[in-house]
Amino acid sequence: MTSPAPTPGSTGASSSPREPLDGIAQTLDRSASAAIAQATSGLSPATMILAATDWALHLASAPGKQMQLAAKAGGKALRLMGYTARATRDPETPRVVEPLPQDRRFQGPEWHQAPYNVWTQAFLLNQQWWEAATTGIGGVSKHHEDMVSFAARQILDIFAPTNFIATNPVLQKRIAETGGKCLADGLDYFFEDMRRYLTGRPAAGTEAFEVGKDVAAAEGKVVYRNRLIELIQYAPTTETVRPEPVLIVPAWIMKYYILDLSTHNSLVEWLRAQGYTVFMISWHNPDGHDRDLDMDDYRRLGPLAALDAISAITGATKIHGAGYCLGGTLLSIAAAAMAREGDERLASLTLMAAQTEFSEPGELGLFIDESQLHVLENMMWSRGYLESDQMGGAFQILRSNDLIWSHMLQTYLMGERADINDLMAWNADGTRMPYAMHSEYLRKLFLHDDLAEGRFRVDGHVVTMEDIAVPVFAVGTERDHVAPWRSVYKIHLLTNTAVTFVLTSGGHNAGIVSEPGHPHRHYRIATHPHPNGNLAPEEWCERAALKDGSWWLDWGAWLDANSGEPTAPPPLGNADKGYPPLCNAPGRYVLEK
Repeated sequence: MTSPAPTPGSTGASSSPREPLDGIAQTLDRSASAAIAQATSGLSPATMILAATDWALHLASAPGKQMQLAAKAGGKALRLMGYTARATRDPETPRVVEPLPQDRRFQGPEWHQAPYNVWTQAFLLNQQWWEAATTGIGGVSKHHEDMVSFAARQILDIFAPTNFIATNPVLQKRIAETGGKCLADGLDYFFEDMRRYLTGRPAAGTEAFEVGKDVAAAEGKVVYRNRLIELIQYAPTTETVRPEPVLIVPAWIMKYYILDLSTHNSLVEWLRAQGYTVFMISWHNPDGHDRDLDMDDYRRLGPLAALDAISAITGATKIHGAGYCLGGTLLSIAAAAMAREGDERLASLTLMAAQTEFSEPGELGLFIDESQLHVLENMMWSRGYLESDQMGGAFQILRSNDLIWSHMLQTYLMGERADINDLMAWNADGTRMPYAMHSEYLRKLFLHDDLAEGRFRVDGHVVTMEDIAVPVFAVGTERDHVAPWRSVYKIHLLTNTAVTFVLTSGGHNAGIVSEPGHPHRHYRIATHPHPNGNLAPEEWCERAALKDGSWWLDWGAWLDANSGEPTAPPPLGNADKGYPPLCNAPGRYVLEK
């Protein structure tokens, strides 16, 4: 039975006798912090105030920086005036500043016409100035500098010319062409989305992707269930299979079926076609009763319980482990603990967009510090879990141009409801995270980097990635805002085993769901150790082989090289061993809301 988790951040031991008011004081503090978190959507006001104060005070005491900023402001004003004068005479005048490569807001020819060309240039020059104003100030901590710079970008994006009818020529053209109907349609879409949100219904269009029919439809059986997971065993599609089954451990922040989407892009279906027996963990969607489930519960009830079941069902002595995102991090911890204990059931380890070192977590680190965790932990403490939309909101803010403002412009002003695809439907199907687990994950791994720095304990003993002896196949994605590839790449520095690393095009989700035949995909691949030893990420990019197509093909060849000769497939479940089939895939946990 799971024991209650100690207060996050504590050592679990008391250094002084408890006072009579300790319990009441702690409850009052937690309740107050939880109320603040509700009002601020989980953001810490203290963190934001400290960051702004750190920046403002150091800027105020830096006359040289102030002089530079004043000069930049004057220079940019002169450049804008010069451009305006030239563009008045010649509309084809080259712009003085171009948007960043990932900024697609001002691509249409309408933005080159007066006065919109001037407004666009003014916005982009202002954006440049604020980037200079919020960075490079001596004495400001790196975390506070990142927060202030990020906040400045978010505020500027709110006032971008694209967001307003008066300053967006593309929107004005759309209104004229539809006689204003696009605004009426957009208003209808807005009210529909609000009704769906308030009544807890899924996003519009997701009904076309029914779980178990349109997505998560690979044939199989649930062969094991505990309070945290259902284990799905998929039916073979080849006459023979490799003797080593593949266990997939997905992230529990979302439903497992990102790896079993539609038939054409299902990783499960593809692995089956390569002659592998595939097992998938489907996580329970926790509620308040699961508040005390911690990382060790996820390890024991997740991959370890699954490995026990797979060994009993198939009789396999070796199993390929594959983990995606958080699932890969958990599988790494489990593999390190198994190696320390002499458990040799893993044949290989595949980590897909999964971090094992968290010192460079990317912009997601903006939301992680002691003050932020204090607020977040107390918000979770008040109800026992973190809602999926709160974590999803953080990811959306990181890509606000693409996921917030562009969506609002297209849907509510242009009156165009974008067609939803299977990946978008999956993304709208989130899960909650229990208080103890998520607090431990954020604090021990994300904030303190205990796994990489040799402080993470399993069963009272430190585990390290160095203990892992099986070959590793690690995948990073070029545009990953959740697990930046340079962070994923650090698996090279933590292990002494052979590491095959892939850097694939796409982002955290689409880069992994990169089936053969998908157009415009490429990847780089190399196996460590390199003749010249460890390489910096940029050096690795220069030297790794660049290939077009899907990285799945190289992964399949790598699995084959680490597997035995094909044999007859095992049965679906094994009642004699205590694992009878319980129901058809996808099971019931994936349907929990």
